Amino acid sequence: MKPFTKYEGTIVPIMNDNIDTDQLIPKQYLKSIEKTGFGDYVFDEWRYNEDGTDNMNFNLNKPEYKKGTILITGDNFGCGSSREHAAWALQDYGFHVIVAGGYSGIFYMNWLNNGHLPITLSEKERLELAALRGDEKVIVDLENNKLSANGKEYTFELEETWKQRLLKGLDSIGLTLEYENEIRAFEEKRK
Repeated sequence: MKPFTKYEGTIVPIMNDNIDTDQLIPKQYLKSIEKTGFGDYVFDEWRYNEDGTDNMNFNLNKPEYKKGTILITGDNFGCGSSREHAAWALQDYGFHVIVAGGYSGIFYMNWLNNGHLPITLSEKERLELAALRGDEKVIVDLENNKLSANGKEYTFELEETWKQRLLKGLDSIGLTLEYENEIRAFEEKRK
């Protein structure tokens, strides 16, 4: 994983509550265990018309949001069945940060485990961010737990263990390898 310290991007607002994993990536696309190749299917049923053309009323298809990498959304994001493919699909599309009112626990952990930042903000704060133009820059400063946009600053919390893992770019194996010397010493004592 790459270290996550500061990130600059633009927003895509999809302000629905209770967006579940089947809405994020429908089950018929879960035919691979690779982490790539799912971006075209994210929000599939909302993003495309029945004939396969783009639904231009959906924000991912609007020109002003086409390059957005910070998803602003509602409460209880990622609820539903446990499927890491949902995190992979959002990642493959290009999202790096999600700002929601709350998350399903499993999705929250999947998003973190894939090296991305889930931010929780109030409805008022999310509505302010959702009102930004699609070309307005948003800066996420994980070291200082700040999100800045349009001259305003928003503070967010993240458990310190996860913050340090993201800052250092450590997945579970990388975290274990940080203790390699201690593990070797322990193993030597057991011989």
